[in-house]
Amino acid sequence: MISINPNQHTIPDYKNLFRVKISDLGLQDYQSTWQSMVQFTEQRSNTSHDQIWLVEHPPVYTMGLAAKKEHILHSGNIPIVNTDRGGQITYHGPGQIVVYLLIDLKRRNIGIKTLVQTIELSLIKLLNDYSITAHTIDKAPGVYVKNSKIAALGLRVRRNGCYHGLSLNIDMDMTPFSGINPCGYPGLKVIQLKDLKPTISTNNIKDIQHKLLKHLLTQIDEKTKATNDHE
Repeated sequence: MISINPNQHTIPDYKNLFRVKISDLGLQDYQSTWQSMVQFTEQRSNTSHDQIWLVEHPPVYTMGLAAKKEHILHSGNIPIVNTDRGGQITYHGPGQIVVYLLIDLKRRNIGIKTLVQTIELSLIKLLNDYSITAHTIDKAPGVYVKNSKIAALGLRVRRNGCYHGLSLNIDMDMTPFSGINPCGYPGLKVIQLKDLKPTISTNNIKDIQHKLLKHLLTQIDEKTKATNDHE
């Protein structure tokens, strides 16, 4: 299990927007991170603060609950982990931003569909900061640029709380995506931010994380206020 320490790195303090603990965990094993998310969700109470974890993972394929083995074309020596999130198969590796959202949906009075839309909008706004026009595709969660996927998402809801989250490709070895049908779509092109902005590198990851955090927290806060104001 990983040790959650919000002071591992210094990051801007956005927690005034809503009750949340932000942890920048750096490079972490996928399996142990997943187990820690499950443990947190099982043990959290009605007064537990929501949490957001920022991580990168060593190379790993992850299979969602709906994943089919036929979408694994050639995995090589990259490990495959069967998870409890929604969706099909995807790849995580260094140079990719992963954000895990451990949120009490009941307390915030927002549904999973609203959260998915909020995550997608936050990613679109982030890419717009880099003068990139992004979009969504109906019934294919994630964010795309000219129909090429740049960000994936998958969530799990348990005990009124969600966990898992999103991944955004920044500057990584994209070769492993050719070993799968990404998200279960044969022929789906997967891109990264560096393809669109060649000056982007792993040196920019912290700055991009902070911008994405700001968008996520702002959008989630707005949805929380909107749904509760209507009561």
